[in-house]
Amino acid sequence: MTTTAAAATSAPSDPSTPASPSGASAPSGPAGRALGSPWPASARPGAAGELLIGGVGLAEAADRFGTPLYVLDEDEVRARARAYRRALPKADVLYAAKAFLCSAMAGWIAEEGLGLDVCSAGELRLATAAGFPPERILLHGNAKTPEELRLARRLRVGRIVVDSLSEIPRLAALAVADAPQRVLVRVVPGVAAGHHSAVRTGVDGQKFGFRIAGGDAAEAVDRILAQPGLELTGLHCHLGSQITDTTPYRTALDRLVELLADLRDRHGVELPELDLGGGHGVRYRAQDEELGPDRFAAGTTAHLAARCAEHGLAVPRLLVEPGRAVAAPAAVAVYRVLAVKHTADGRAFAAVDGGMSDNPRPALYGAAYDVRPVGRPTAGTTTGAFDVVGRHCEAGDVLVRGARLPADLRPGDLLAVPAAGAYQLSMASGYNLVGRPPVVAVRDGRARLLIRRETIEDFRAREVGR
Repeated sequence: MTTTAAAATSAPSDPSTPASPSGASAPSGPAGRALGSPWPASARPGAAGELLIGGVGLAEAADRFGTPLYVLDEDEVRARARAYRRALPKADVLYAAKAFLCSAMAGWIAEEGLGLDVCSAGELRLATAAGFPPERILLHGNAKTPEELRLARRLRVGRIVVDSLSEIPRLAALAVADAPQRVLVRVVPGVAAGHHSAVRTGVDGQKFGFRIAGGDAAEAVDRILAQPGLELTGLHCHLGSQITDTTPYRTALDRLVELLADLRDRHGVELPELDLGGGHGVRYRAQDEELGPDRFAAGTTAHLAARCAEHGLAVPRLLVEPGRAVAAPAAVAVYRVLAVKHTADGRAFAAVDGGMSDNPRPALYGAAYDVRPVGRPTAGTTTGAFDVVGRHCEAGDVLVRGARLPADLRPGDLLAVPAAGAYQLSMASGYNLVGRPPVVAVRDGRARLLIRRETIEDFRAREVGR
């Protein structure tokens, strides 16, 4: 049974010294030269057009597990987690589970020493069932249910981010005398950042947090400080997604530190934590920019210290929440071409066995990806421009516009799309009752199934009558 697809725009470049997650050159192996970004550091071309990730051939994996298929490089996840810890040794790094979460991912993140940022009871239950320490979990979201707050308190999660005034009395009512709940206040600093208006969450006039302007954030702090069962530890903000320079973070720091100084002057307390959220951009195409942990750290930590010194504040402990930057570059989506069409006006379409149900990002945000064929020799092959389209009943189900692919592309060919690890399967749907694809982890030349393919039996099992 087949399922779903991903987006792209052009074939990836093949630089001789591609960057690894830590910024060093990725070594080439016996299978050939490393592909470089946006592919995992382990990506190597193999014989007869094969492409290996973590030592596992994608064509081989497609034959074994079927398509569409998501191949997740465990070593890439771990390397990116370690890169954040090296770059920010004095900070708390929390992986944003909304990017992609499964039990194995929770285990890898825990073993690498990161915390976890969750946004729902589902994410919280999965993580703790997988053995993730609840004291290293942070819960946030703009509309937490009373049940989610009760669950978080029962599990003794480390921090909860307060996003609305109504959450304050609800949390206070759940207070435990010997264990006040540590909370942060989500602040809207009035900074626009991110690749699309739908993900710019640091600006006024949207659903998240409390504005600094007009005193909303100050009021939330006042109410929390009046609750003995709540321990206010800091401020939280999240600016957006796919941010590729540090200027928006520095602007946000300026405003957050001013608020910290104002709260100290009004209440006589210095809050010990400051959470800048995530949103660090990654490469989806070879020409894209990215914001790696080293550059993020260099652009923010010294700036925070300088601003705190100006206001006579102790430097708060920094928290960051990378999700996409850890998960996206670690996975590759593999699709099989089902049909090829050439139109009278010169357009060419390659329809694959996936689509917007497993990767809604192109339809939602106009996201663009690289793509390449795998499992067939392409040296010397003439290329043509193809729109790679999905199988769903929407004209907008276009995954790649103008992708350069072999002119003789035919049904049965495999296409691989990099940077597929974040906000694809986590936002996947059951549109047209096309089941979600499986996830396979690869490491040291071995592949193991983490999540099986969703089937029609899974859909039918939810029905209880008619």
